[in-house]
Amino acid sequence: MDKLYVIKIGGNIIDDEAKLASFLESFAAIEEKKILVHGGGKLATRMAEKLGVEQQLVDGRRITDAETLKIVTMVYAGFINKNVVAHLQANNCNAIGLCGADADVILAHKRKHPVLDYGFVGDVDAINTDIIRTLLDKNITLVFAPITHDQQGQLLNTNADTIAQEIAKALSHLYSVELVYSFEKSGVLMDAEDDSTVIPQINPSFYQQLKTRNKIFAGMIPKLDNAFAALQSGVGKVIIGKAEELQQLLDGTAGTSIIHE
Repeated sequence: MDKLYVIKIGGNIIDDEAKLASFLESFAAIEEKKILVHGGGKLATRMAEKLGVEQQLVDGRRITDAETLKIVTMVYAGFINKNVVAHLQANNCNAIGLCGADADVILAHKRKHPVLDYGFVGDVDAINTDIIRTLLDKNITLVFAPITHDQQGQLLNTNADTIAQEIAKALSHLYSVELVYSFEKSGVLMDAEDDSTVIPQINPSFYQQLKTRNKIFAGMIPKLDNAFAALQSGVGKVIIGKAEELQQLLDGTAGTSIIHE
């Protein structure tokens, strides 16, 4: 099967024009088929502040009311998505920017929670692998913004890490998929304040040990849970690490590799 990289870019890299441009140059140079999923929460937060729309976060997750949904759609599926696509075109990488509503590519439903109303936040139901495969087979790189829809005309704000995981899982029966979570940290760290304490490999039993000993930074737990879920669903390998070291992440010489037992 052909190799496919599903790469999520997030953290402070999206906010840093120079770092983002450098990352996109490295991403464009990948010769294999590739998909990029991006976040962009801080830009959305700044836009909301300018517009006077109060923001609520619970455990790092944004409560998305109707006004916030308009903002994240404009920022994620608009400015950030098209800015990324334009940079890739400048690096001779033919790319197309999509959100979940385009070509019915990511179906979702409004999150149901027993206590908390997250507003217009979506959880993924299905990935349209046919349209993705058609575009990839034409050597078009896909750039996904974290906006989905419910087929009833409702847009939904959806976690970008989860979108990357769901796309990787859905395509794992068509391609040899590697999932990469890239951001500003060098990998999963033993000490969240020391970037030199990268853990090179984590398997399920070691992960449980780290959690029991409170050695995993709370914000990293959802990313690792997503990583192990991807492995269990057919993804060949998951890598977590620094966006500026993308080529080394792909070579296996940097970052943290999430592996089976």
